[in-house]
Amino acid sequence: MKKVAFIYPGQGSQSIGMGQDIVKNYPLARDMFRKADDLLGVDLSEFMFQGPEESLTHTVHAQPALLLVSSAITEILKQENILPNVTAGHSLGEYSALVAAKAISFEDAIKLVHKRGQLMEEAFPKGKGKMAAVLGLQKDQLEEALAGIREKNGEIVELANINCPGQIVISGTSEGIELAINKLKEAGAKRVLPLNVSGPFHSSLMKPAASKLDNELSNVEINDAHVPIFANVTAAKVKSADSIKDLLVEQLYSPVRFEEIIEALVEEELDAIVEVGSGKVLSGLVKKIDRKQKTFQLQDKASIDSFVEWYKEGEEI
Repeated sequence: MKKVAFIYPGQGSQSIGMGQDIVKNYPLARDMFRKADDLLGVDLSEFMFQGPEESLTHTVHAQPALLLVSSAITEILKQENILPNVTAGHSLGEYSALVAAKAISFEDAIKLVHKRGQLMEEAFPKGKGKMAAVLGLQKDQLEEALAGIREKNGEIVELANINCPGQIVISGTSEGIELAINKLKEAGAKRVLPLNVSGPFHSSLMKPAASKLDNELSNVEINDAHVPIFANVTAAKVKSADSIKDLLVEQLYSPVRFEEIIEALVEEELDAIVEVGSGKVLSGLVKKIDRKQKTFQLQDKASIDSFVEWYKEGEEI
């Protein structure tokens, strides 16, 4: 039997039409989409299939939409008796990983990420916080430059997503990010690209949202995970329910240590790392970290069929 990791995308991987092919081809997916619409009291499927893009990009819609597609494909694979040996997710994707590992039910998770999206949007005044992707600087160079901005200008600007060598996302106040764009170019960054997000996610400015998320999580049944999850906050395996809860709270204001997570997954000597859900962002990051690592990206029937065929190759019938 092959050894695989399932990894799950986060916000930014949403696109119009996401999930439409699996709903068309799998009754199980159709039922899950219907259930999601009912649980949220929102026509989420309509935003996903038809748009407008502005509505789908809205954090409160993008987060449950991404979890829905990822969880539906995970269930399709489960019907084929294909289960992950280990899981991980990028930011929001960690919730999809927890559903796959049976730590949180799909029903609780989709309501939880909808609420998480609301809390993240409300945590900091709209337009006052930003994020930007920095290309071509190493982590230590970046930290040194940001420390200088904090000391000199008093603005908050911090590491948010450590994605792969030479690609790190920063987060902070709008003024802090604007100062950083100029400072980091002087420090040798190839490019600094402002991101189209509604707030300074994964920075200390999210602590008010984290406190409220802690209260929400107290009302959700969290179980010990059936398979290990590599947590965003620590880049280490977690299985216990108490640790999972604490780490989800910390995750909102801590950097996503994705590069370290992929390095740890490579050490697991897996047959493949499988990106489950919308987009191909994570597969691209994996290849930048270890180009020899076999990857799959599953978001429609054709890609699912191809993966299932590979997984079952050589099995006795």
